[in-house]
Amino acid sequence: MNLLDYAIIIVYSIAFLGLGYIFKNQQNKKDYFLGGRSFGWFPLSLSVMATQLSAISFISAPAFVGMREGGGMKWLSYEFAVPIAMIFLGSYLIPTLYKSGVVSIYEFLEKRFSRSTRLLLSLVFQISRAFATSVMIYAVALILTSVMDIPFWQTVILIGVITVIYSYQGGMKAVVYGDMIQMIILFVGILICLGYGLSYLDGWDNFVSLVDRDRLNAVDFGSLGIGNSDGFGFWPMIIGGFFLYASYYGTDQSQVQRLLSANSLDTVRKTILFNGLLRFPVTLSYCIMGLVLGTFVLQTPEFLSQIPTDKPDLMIPIFIRDYLPHGIIGILIVAILSAAMSSLSSAVNSLSAVSTEDFLTHGKNVSHAQYVKYSRLTALFWGVVCIVLAFFAGNIASTVIEAINKVGSVFFGPILATFLIAVKIKKVHARGMNIGLLSGVLCNVYLWLGVGDQLFWFWWNATGAVVTLIVALIASLLVPKGSEKVQHIEMEVANVWTKDTFILLGFFIFIIVIALAIPSLI
Repeated sequence: MNLLDYAIIIVYSIAFLGLGYIFKNQQNKKDYFLGGRSFGWFPLSLSVMATQLSAISFISAPAFVGMREGGGMKWLSYEFAVPIAMIFLGSYLIPTLYKSGVVSIYEFLEKRFSRSTRLLLSLVFQISRAFATSVMIYAVALILTSVMDIPFWQTVILIGVITVIYSYQGGMKAVVYGDMIQMIILFVGILICLGYGLSYLDGWDNFVSLVDRDRLNAVDFGSLGIGNSDGFGFWPMIIGGFFLYASYYGTDQSQVQRLLSANSLDTVRKTILFNGLLRFPVTLSYCIMGLVLGTFVLQTPEFLSQIPTDKPDLMIPIFIRDYLPHGIIGILIVAILSAAMSSLSSAVNSLSAVSTEDFLTHGKNVSHAQYVKYSRLTALFWGVVCIVLAFFAGNIASTVIEAINKVGSVFFGPILATFLIAVKIKKVHARGMNIGLLSGVLCNVYLWLGVGDQLFWFWWNATGAVVTLIVALIASLLVPKGSEKVQHIEMEVANVWTKDTFILLGFFIFIIVIALAIPSLI
């Protein structure tokens, strides 16, 4: 890196500090956490995507596709269930959550069931989100250190402090508009890497002649993810993926908070539709980038020699450092920083929301000014926690990332079932719900510890949901109802068979066809 690269990074950092200052005037909780419910579908859509497509996606996914043993385009199977999940969310879950007017989505569970249900899921979210975010900061900082040639601690501080400051000042408006900019920068970064990779391979035709054909298969109908079979089979990725994405986009505070910030329910539906359609093209672009750069690595011994066999994730950082011109290096570093800062800002804002709503101000009559003060202090607290934890993730980060995915799948299904029951099944009471929730989680814990790798962890998202639903229904029939007072919740009845549904169904078929056709298209 030279002075030009550092200048680009500095300008970018100052710009985002300015973004927080621009949106610093927050009057109440809906301003700070929901942006005054003023957002249209375009910034919200990009914000939702930026939150999910982190720096790890930019770095690790291409490495999996292009270099990792057993990898390849089957990474695309992660996207198969997204359109189906979006149909479910737009029709059954999100409309009611939006109409409820809550800030913390776990408040909705207290209205429907009990405070214990709310606090249980709120705590799970806070602990898991802070832990996962710290690991992400660690992983990205470690990679950037190799490119920027600055100490690890300085990289962590660069990512953390800038993000915390603009999130602290600007609340949800700074987060959403920051995410929008960062998503655009990230996609530009993907296109730059792809373009330079193809130029080093002397064009598309030469790339096609050199690519490892075994890495082009994206769909496996034969594998069920049971026993010793590959977990990337069609059915586990469709069925398990549906429950995973429905839960992640519909019951995770960091995602749902964006949908609750929309200026209307129609905007919510447009945002859901947009994400159901745009995720696949973005994922396809960085997967093709991974194929191109992986092919370039295998054709370039001096490049290959710099990548340890156990650290394929260094492929992208080393390519940026050694094979791109100055100025472009700065832009690509900004792209990685953008992805990391987007994930961190989302985590900080959502953690602050649930801490303030579920614990600090619950049952208290606080002024708008005092509420905003609490919100900013908790945002600062969680930002510091995530930064500090990043320094302690070092020795276990490589295994923790996988563990985090598994931990998420232990809880995603039961949490989704809890919200679905809250919205659609009135006969289930709080005691029955808590028993069902606990049963679903314990079932998945058994599958993890007792069955292990004999059942692909994607399936846990489905098993947890089904067990939770069945046990909650049975327990509500057998166990006496408690004394808790349930608030009336107005359910939003949505028509499933809308234009959006048919568009998403058509797109689901389209992406499967494209995935099947990749070996013949490349």
